[in-house]
Amino acid sequence: MDKIHRVGFIGLGNMGRPMAALLIGAGFDLTVSDVNAKVLDRFVRQHGGKPAKSVAELGGGVQAVITMLPDGNSVREVLTGGEEDAGLLGSMPEGSILVDMSSSSPTGTQDLGRILAARGIRMLDAPVSGGVARAVDGTLAIMVGGAPEDIRRCRPLFEVMGKQIFETGILGSGHAMKVLNNAVSAAGLIAAAEALLIGSRFGLKPELMVNILNASTGRNNSTENKFKQFIVSRKFDSGFSLDLMVKDLTTAVELAHACKVPAIFSGACRELWAAAQGGLDKGADHTAVVRWFEEMANLELK
Repeated sequence: MDKIHRVGFIGLGNMGRPMAALLIGAGFDLTVSDVNAKVLDRFVRQHGGKPAKSVAELGGGVQAVITMLPDGNSVREVLTGGEEDAGLLGSMPEGSILVDMSSSSPTGTQDLGRILAARGIRMLDAPVSGGVARAVDGTLAIMVGGAPEDIRRCRPLFEVMGKQIFETGILGSGHAMKVLNNAVSAAGLIAAAEALLIGSRFGLKPELMVNILNASTGRNNSTENKFKQFIVSRKFDSGFSLDLMVKDLTTAVELAHACKVPAIFSGACRELWAAAQGGLDKGADHTAVVRWFEEMANLELK
């Protein structure tokens, strides 16, 4: 089986941009595409790579295509272009591999896998966790679902972008793990927010509380990496949007329903985040969810 060298990369947003840059730095022959022409031009000027005039052009002659897009619907759109033989589906060579690193629906991914398989195209789902900082330094956690032989073939790509690579099982299992991880992360953030607001009203200082939580059993990713950095500092610019968090929580609850597993807590968590989404400015960072809790408490964590 030939070694993958010619790669297409679609989606040069906050996460995709540094991931694609690392692949170029590692010597891969990268063709890049983004819906925003200015973003695409700036990336090529700064990092190199070959710009594609269309996703159909990008798909021709590559051995693998990586998608890093907002959701599975966007992935489906670049695959089909709205028509069966448009987009990537009509141009990717037989035997090539689509690697969806977006946060997509697990069941939707399995549907896409069947469509691709009918054309002789392989598929992996390989969502990531770790945020922009870890995308920049190539230390992301990558959760990969799909056939073991396809994972082995793409492992050199993953090793450039990530530090920990987990083989999760069947196609779609990576996306399932990603949304379940984000559900746990989202619950931890709002639980800590409520605790800090209660303590602050009582007279405890927010930074002191964060320090104590991080030295105690209440610590979680948000207390360690978000509260001082983006919330108490009032920056609210972690690089991951509130809209995407609500989308992932919705997918997690839908997955629970599809698996016939009660998800009472996850459902309640999703409703709280959705309520905050409705009460905050469009495009807000996900850490701004704390602002919604602050407004209800008439108290600010700073």
